[in-house]
Amino acid sequence: MKTSLVILAAGIGSRFGGGIKQLEHMGPAGEIIMHYSIYDALAAGFDRVVFIIRKDIEQDFKEIIGNEMEKICPCEYVFQAIDDLPEGYSVPEGRTKPWGTAQALLACRGVVNEPFIVINADDYYGKEGFKLIHDYLVEHCTDNTAMDFCMAGYVLENTLSENGGVSRGVCETNAASDLVRVTETHNITKTATGAAVPDGDGWKDIDPKSYVSMNMWGLTPALIDRLYDGFPAFLDSISDNPMKAEYLLPMEVDKLLQAGQATVKLLPTNDKWFGVTYKEDKPAVVAAIRKLIADGVYPSPLFQ
Repeated sequence: MKTSLVILAAGIGSRFGGGIKQLEHMGPAGEIIMHYSIYDALAAGFDRVVFIIRKDIEQDFKEIIGNEMEKICPCEYVFQAIDDLPEGYSVPEGRTKPWGTAQALLACRGVVNEPFIVINADDYYGKEGFKLIHDYLVEHCTDNTAMDFCMAGYVLENTLSENGGVSRGVCETNAASDLVRVTETHNITKTATGAAVPDGDGWKDIDPKSYVSMNMWGLTPALIDRLYDGFPAFLDSISDNPMKAEYLLPMEVDKLLQAGQATVKLLPTNDKWFGVTYKEDKPAVVAAIRKLIADGVYPSPLFQ
């Protein structure tokens, strides 16, 4: 069965000092984080890569990674655009912020017609999640019309930044490891005792052993169709926050869970995340990649 890797790479990267953080060199041979994700996904058995990017970064994107990857595996490009809206809708005057990860996936409609994994471009996930999700898709997601999904569950303490708060989807599961609820939680901050979030004038502790979503989902094309159908309702609901409201994948999956219209199997992984949420994260990412190479996890150059 064919499976695809879909990479969310259209983010502006405002917290990275205004640069395009997905295209920052991290590996010793000029690799970016996406190189490692693609390497791990192909090793896990995924057949092609679909890049979701912005049209204005297409040339840089292809020069830094796309042209090279096209020589290694089948690649497709789709484009997230702020004005890609349903008929009868327009961009609110003054809005410049993209519409979020769920709207980004809509760019794949008609292009991704097989089970797929979706990831963020600027996150390093480790090898285990790709293998777990690939095998689950092949074994359990043979019906493209079914709303039976999976996700890699990362241990919260393995996903925190040393340089500030992060947003994570905090997961609740049942005894069968089915996802019951995912709560998008912002500004989760590493503390001396684990993790905490702002709570009024103080802080509220979060169990550092909690499982969280890193936007690494195993999905079927049925979800893309459902997101397409639900986008107008989202746009109708944002009159109180038209400048910043986002159509987010974890929140939309959670709505389907609460309505009993989808199932999501949480696949636990102990891999340690790293990424470039903040510009100050880059030295730690570079060091982590060098250690993985020294430990024999990756060759250097990565694609020889």
